[in-house]
This record gives sequence, structure tokens and C-alpha cells, in this order.
Amino acid sequence: MHRLARGLVSLLALCAATIPAVTAAADPGGSRILEVRPLGGRQLEVVVHSAAMNRPITLWMSHPGGGTPALYLLNAVDGGEDGGPWMRRTDVAEFFADKPINVIVPMGGRASYYTDWLRDDPVLGRNQWTTFLTRELPPLLNARFQMTGRNAVAGLSMSATSALNLAIGAPGLYQAVGAYSGCARTSDPLAQAFVHSQLGVFGANAANMWGGLENPLWAENDPTLHADRLRGVALYISAGNGAPGPHEMLGDRGIDGNPASLIDRVVVGGVMETVVDGCTRPLVDRLTALGIPAAVNFRPAGTHAWSYWQDDIHQSWPVFAGALGV
Repeated sequence: MHRLARGLVSLLALCAATIPAVTAAADPGGSRILEVRPLGGRQLEVVVHSAAMNRPITLWMSHPGGGTPALYLLNAVDGGEDGGPWMRRTDVAEFFADKPINVIVPMGGRASYYTDWLRDDPVLGRNQWTTFLTRELPPLLNARFQMTGRNAVAGLSMSATSALNLAIGAPGLYQAVGAYSGCARTSDPLAQAFVHSQLGVFGANAANMWGGLENPLWAENDPTLHADRLRGVALYISAGNGAPGPHEMLGDRGIDGNPASLIDRVVVGGVMETVVDGCTRPLVDRLTALGIPAAVNFRPAGTHAWSYWQDDIHQSWPVFAGALGV
């Protein structure tokens, strides 16, 4: 939270329905599964060599058996490396333990927007996450774990934008998308300042991702501009309004009785979710204008916090299950 808070301060200073699965385009190239390690029960650690990034990527996976679809969960801006990934911050392992779906959490990707970067970054190195997630990884997992080829993808905060862009960029690969507390705008000056501020907290340069501010890649990666390409995908979109809600309590997970953590969530998380709310409404308005249905959860209260994203996983599961046929 504190890293994101510094990025937000920089920003404020600057501005004061089921469809068939399509897998033919996927090609693992030189990518391969290096290792599968049992973690107990249906949980696995899978290590995959990405040819596009020329490095191993570790995945956490909950595997119920063959003949089941997949849900890819993308981590927050820290890539799950600082505060912890989905399975440490939420109850996803327990929640999906009895459900007929593979849950895959890629580890890493901090400040990457899980996209393909124009250039290697001196701090982050090589980021070719779109290639990895849409072309290299699915065919490997489908073959090794006998998955059906039907997929959903969900992300939170930074990776909510990523989840939408992955579905837009790979038509037919994902039958459902969850975007939790994300800013689905990247191409207007305020949105560009926000992206730069997020990456800058980690020492990364957004110009290495999508080029200078006039580069058309910023518009190409703006889900609000390309919302029409989400037609036929089951959508769940959420945001709070920044006001204290049911999870702003001393006993809540992540606060754990610490008054300073509660103050941080209320103040910093409140401001961040207020910004997110303002980013999310234009996307929902655009979808409505296009006649594209979406399950929308504008919470009457709530901050930028994992407890709300755990709620989102529970509430979006019926949307995913229906789209995936389970």
C-alpha cells in the first residue's frame, strides 16, 4: 500500500454469455514446462520457461483433475513479490478447493501491466507478458493438465486493466473477465500520469513499455477505447467509492489489530479507490452505450484493499462458472 501511495501522491501532484474457445493462435514456441512440484492436496507449483522473456516463470496452481477449464488470476502491481500473491492475501485456495476449475496465479510481473514492452527496462528487465500469457502458457498447461481450453482471467488494481487488455488482444481465448478496482483508461493525460506514477514507484520507465506519450500504443492498450471488442465475453467489473466500509475494522485481514494499518487503509486506500471509481465509470458507461452486458458492482463503500477483492472473487465466480460451463 505504501508504494502505491507514493505513486498516487505523484499523480495528485501532476493533476492536483458463452462463446467457443479459440486456441489455434496459441503457440508455445520454445517455451516449456520445467518442473511440477506438489504442494499438498490439489495445489501445485509449476515452473515454466518463457521463450519470449528467456527466463523461468513460477506459477501457483490449483488443479482439480483433467477435463476442466482455467481461471488465471493476475497479481497486483507488486507482482505478488512484496506483500504476497492471491493465495496469501485471500482465501482463493480454500474457496476453489471444491470447484471444478484450474486456478493459475503467475508469480512476478511487478509494474509490468502484464503487457509486451517495447524495450527491456533497466530495472525490470524484459517484459513480454502478453505473449507469455496468451500464446506460450495456455497450450502448455492445456496439454499437461488436460484442460478444456476454456479460460477466464481476472485482475485487481493494475492487473484489472491487464485482464481487460488480454481479452481484447486475444479474441476467443477468454470466455470471462474480472476487473476488480482497476483504472481502465490509459491514453488520456491523467491516465498516462497515473501509469507513469505506478511504474515510477518501482523505478521503471513507462516509456519503455508503450513509448512516449504520443505513441499509439497507449491508445491501443486503453480498454475503454476498445470496449466494443469485449462483446461476447462475460464481464464482472467492480469498484468502491473510497468511503470506509465493512472491511475497515481492526480485526480485518491485513489490518490484524494494527491501528496504523487501519488508518493507512482508510486514508490512502480511500483516496486510491476514489480515483479508481472515477476510472471505472467511463468503462461501464461505454459498455452500456454499446449494449454489452456486464455484472457491475459499484460498492456503496469500500477502499482499495484485498478484503474487497476476496469478496469480488466470491461474487464473480457465478459469472465465470456460467461462461465456462461448470
